[in-house]
Amino acid sequence: MSRISFSRRALLLGSVALAAPWPLAAQASPDRMRLRLLGTTDLHVNVFPYDYYRDRADDTVGLARTASLIAAARAEVPNTLLFDNGDLIQGNPLGDYMAYSRGLGPGQVHPVIAAMNSLGYACGTLGNHEFNYGLDYLGHALAGQNFPSVCANVLKADGSPLLPPANVLPRELVDEAGRSHRLRIGVIGFVPPQILQWDRAHLQGRLTATDIVDAARQHLPALRAQSDIVVALCHSGIAGGEAKPGAENAALQLAEVPGIDAIFAGHQHLVFPGKDFAGIPGVDAQRGTLHGVPAVMAGFWGSHLGVIDLALERRGGGWKVTGFATEARPIYERMADRRIVPTVPASEPVLAAARAEHEAALAYVRQPVGKTRAPITSYWALVADDPSVQIVSNAQLWYVRDLARNAGMGDLPLLSAAAPFKAGGRGGPDYYTDVRPGPLAIKDVADIYLYPNTLRVVRITGLQLREWLERSAGLFNRIDPASAEEQPLIDPRFPSYNFDVIDGVTYRIDVTQPSRYDGEGRLAAPGARRILDLAHHGKPVEAEQIFLVATNNYRAGGGGNFPGADGSTIVLEAPDLNRDVVLRYIVGQKTIDPGADNNWSLAPWPASARVTLATGPGAARFHPPGFHAEPLGSTPDGFTRYRLRHAG
Repeated sequence: MSRISFSRRALLLGSVALAAPWPLAAQASPDRMRLRLLGTTDLHVNVFPYDYYRDRADDTVGLARTASLIAAARAEVPNTLLFDNGDLIQGNPLGDYMAYSRGLGPGQVHPVIAAMNSLGYACGTLGNHEFNYGLDYLGHALAGQNFPSVCANVLKADGSPLLPPANVLPRELVDEAGRSHRLRIGVIGFVPPQILQWDRAHLQGRLTATDIVDAARQHLPALRAQSDIVVALCHSGIAGGEAKPGAENAALQLAEVPGIDAIFAGHQHLVFPGKDFAGIPGVDAQRGTLHGVPAVMAGFWGSHLGVIDLALERRGGGWKVTGFATEARPIYERMADRRIVPTVPASEPVLAAARAEHEAALAYVRQPVGKTRAPITSYWALVADDPSVQIVSNAQLWYVRDLARNAGMGDLPLLSAAAPFKAGGRGGPDYYTDVRPGPLAIKDVADIYLYPNTLRVVRITGLQLREWLERSAGLFNRIDPASAEEQPLIDPRFPSYNFDVIDGVTYRIDVTQPSRYDGEGRLAAPGARRILDLAHHGKPVEAEQIFLVATNNYRAGGGGNFPGADGSTIVLEAPDLNRDVVLRYIVGQKTIDPGADNNWSLAPWPASARVTLATGPGAARFHPPGFHAEPLGSTPDGFTRYRLRHAG
């Protein structure tokens, strides 16, 4: 998005397409001022512009580059406050190195916190991934901050808040005439209440989490009474519809609670204002408002800086917002020839703050753990059974067999659910697993399994199994077999980590049928059936059959809203991370020969249908099983388009 200049009149109209400069001194008024709010979100330990999985530089990520945007934005406006919206301490191998190898104790400062401390943040909030390593670790990380954090909807077991629900920041701000005024900036924070499901092992009996909108209604009146301006740090995404109790993505509904002047959203790893949220009632994706409240979502991994400019006027003894502009400034541009061009340099002070831990993490992830005879890639994982998913399922099954036997459940059929975590999408055309034959290092295992999930086993029926797969099949757009138009196969709004492949059964997916479930996991087409020929050991799966399914704590606890996985069906809670299970499997095997068992496939569509898939340029080195793939050229954002025809 391009840079924006401001005029007072345009700001009073609340526009983001502003052309004239801010008023000159001759027009200055002591009753007007401009306040700039800056925000980062979902940094996930990305300080350096570096991809630890591929062990190479990556100019699309890194707080070090975002820091240069911060410096430029501050230089443009004298009244500026910087906020963070959570998901700081987990998300890449640097985060895992800190948690599992080096550790973090009292008095030690986490590298991402050290980098942030150099930038002068005013306040932050918690993201759901802050809880992945446990409360003690989180406490040590927060203790290293030189700025406060707030969270209004997480309580300790005794009912006291884990963090202050809100904070009032007194600031000396300058009006247009250069005179100083003391304003009170109120800040309130929120996190998805699903943390209780996703990190149950760490949080059960220790914390409770309440609904975001309910917490806002409880705390905002008092905060508003103490503040001139109120900012909501909402580590939650933007979704349409009425407010529902315990909603994961509630930023839009939060905007309806009186008393908020600006919202920083996050969690979804998307950009707002922008096309990602066009067409949702209550959302103005161009002006950047949620029910009229200015808001931003600044991408992820440091890809953007969120900017909210507020025009303030003194009225009745206080300061009121009379106009606004919103913007998400990127740290890079993708050129027509697929080159990534940074828009700003990396900040050396930010790099220096985390350099020692960065170098140590590189040594950690380069440690060898085994060998692979074949490549492990995910370029075609959304259309055919895939080795990057198969190796996870193989490892989970290997690990769980003894657990189930020791728990007296060894006679039940054992299945495994796994998903392709790196499959392009919002991560871009390079966001795919791509491990070459030869030695395997820890970084390669982390490339296959990104998240610090812990292994869970659920007990479900054959009916729940079928519905689980129907929910997973929502990844695909419906293909009209009679249409001659180009039809993209994949719904880009559906996260690839929700495309569960379940091993141990065989099935086909008919994409000419509507999806039975919508994007939020609600039953949308009761008469639709995409899952065909579901069988176990060659026999049709019966509705009342009982199965054990190895999965992760996110899915088993309700993540993604999958039938049969709401926390109530968990029968085994393993102490180990799924990623460590994969690592131990590889160490035990010494040399692996990954290959998919092709237990699932897409049912054929007419040869006349122009079905297309966008995948990474690296896919050209591999053939998609079961398909003829005809390259159609590149997309503007660097993917390669293919027309898919069934090989048979």
